[in-house]
Amino acid sequence: MGEETKIPLLLEKEYYEDCPGCKIEKIKNTQEGLPLKTLAGVWVIVLCNALPISSLFPFLYFMVRDFHIAKEEADVGYYAGFVGCSFMLGRALTSVLWGMIADRYGRKPVIIFGTASLVVFNTLFGLSTNFWMAITTRFLLGSFNGLLGPVKAYISEICREEHQATGMSVITTAWGIGLVIGPALGGLLAQPAEKYPGIFSEDSLFGRFPYFLPCLITSIFAALVTVGAFWLPESLHKHKPTQSSEYDSYEAEEAAIWTSDDKLTKAEFDESTFLPRKSLYKNWPLMSSIIVYCVFSLHDMAYTEVFSLWAVSPRNLGGLSYSTQDVGTILSITGVGMLIFQLFLYPQIDKIFGQVMIVRLCGMLSIPLLQCYPFIALLSGLSLAVVLNSASVVKNIISTCIITSSFILQNRAVDQDQRGAANGISMTTMSLFKAVGPACGGALLSWSEKRQDTSFLPGTHMIFFLLNMVSVVGVVLTFKPFLVERQGDHHSKFPSRIVASSESL
Repeated sequence: MGEETKIPLLLEKEYYEDCPGCKIEKIKNTQEGLPLKTLAGVWVIVLCNALPISSLFPFLYFMVRDFHIAKEEADVGYYAGFVGCSFMLGRALTSVLWGMIADRYGRKPVIIFGTASLVVFNTLFGLSTNFWMAITTRFLLGSFNGLLGPVKAYISEICREEHQATGMSVITTAWGIGLVIGPALGGLLAQPAEKYPGIFSEDSLFGRFPYFLPCLITSIFAALVTVGAFWLPESLHKHKPTQSSEYDSYEAEEAAIWTSDDKLTKAEFDESTFLPRKSLYKNWPLMSSIIVYCVFSLHDMAYTEVFSLWAVSPRNLGGLSYSTQDVGTILSITGVGMLIFQLFLYPQIDKIFGQVMIVRLCGMLSIPLLQCYPFIALLSGLSLAVVLNSASVVKNIISTCIITSSFILQNRAVDQDQRGAANGISMTTMSLFKAVGPACGGALLSWSEKRQDTSFLPGTHMIFFLLNMVSVVGVVLTFKPFLVERQGDHHSKFPSRIVASSESL
């Protein structure tokens, strides 16, 4: 046996009583099943985060129209895109910071602060009286809401490896429920004085602020979730190695081994884990999966914005002339279909195909589906309702599969001590791409609707074609040598070379 094999024996699992991360690890190693209670808490938190994002889509078109900033109806989508992108821009600017805070102070404080900020800024958004107030409140909501990245890291830390797909499905399932409840709230409760004059008068608070009621309901729910989040267990390790004589004798050996083999000095080591501090930006399995994720996130956000604006646009502009209630109903049905798929089918599909193949196949399937949308607009009545709902369900199931698989690839590409920062980088870049999505989607839809009589891709054919071009780029990036998976033990706290030497003993 060489000296190298002494290190993993020394560093073999040791639990610290006062460390929350060690408590989670101990439970994982002694409990075979899923941590259902904790997953249920995460599910509610993600649902709370999804509601303010999805609830505005049914009424955004009408909200921007009521601000009287658009000179003509075809320009409403252009301005609505800026409101949609402001949340993502704010999140892009702060996600790395929240990830670093989560790595230093824990996942739980960031989660609690994120849900609390939602209460304040989502309420203010519902009270917006002009276009700029709406953009500002959405921007601040995104800036202070940095919990989604730490939540992804948290899921990967509380679940055993065999339950990773199911654990990550909790996030996308909660998001799916948000796509059921959020649009339903937005579609049914926006403009209550017009829809329910017997209950709400024009002179009431909800008559003067027609889009406040769905935001208020969401904020009340977020306040309750904030209180409940205090009972969530922390998963971050908060301990330093013991300073025993045995440790002191092996510390020099460890430094000598890594300096000779990997040209690293002792100063480059993480003091608490004996790991070489690797730059996340040089971790290609992580960066490649983030880039693919961002491309498809751009596509999905642009699609979500375009779909809602297209559905409420007039028929003469290639739209469907739907109401807020109609759009809310479609998005709610879509969310139900997505939820059922994520709960019962995705874990099995993940086992059969693996994450990379799922992303690739789903990207390919979305292309012919999306190009059919302009033809769906030619239908009417029951046939329109059935075909449109079916297409929407399939499209969002495809998107959810891509997102869930990307989550797993990203979190398996790094060790725990860098997972919060890694997810912060992911959230920042993804949010930047998603910030571009609504702005470009709204502007391009407005442009497409003005070119009804052109011979090449007239009207809305153009906007859906452009969305498909983004999907094509995403599919191409899923092939090697661009997208690669991390090899070795995904969840070990030690480098794979040392793990291998330990297993050979």
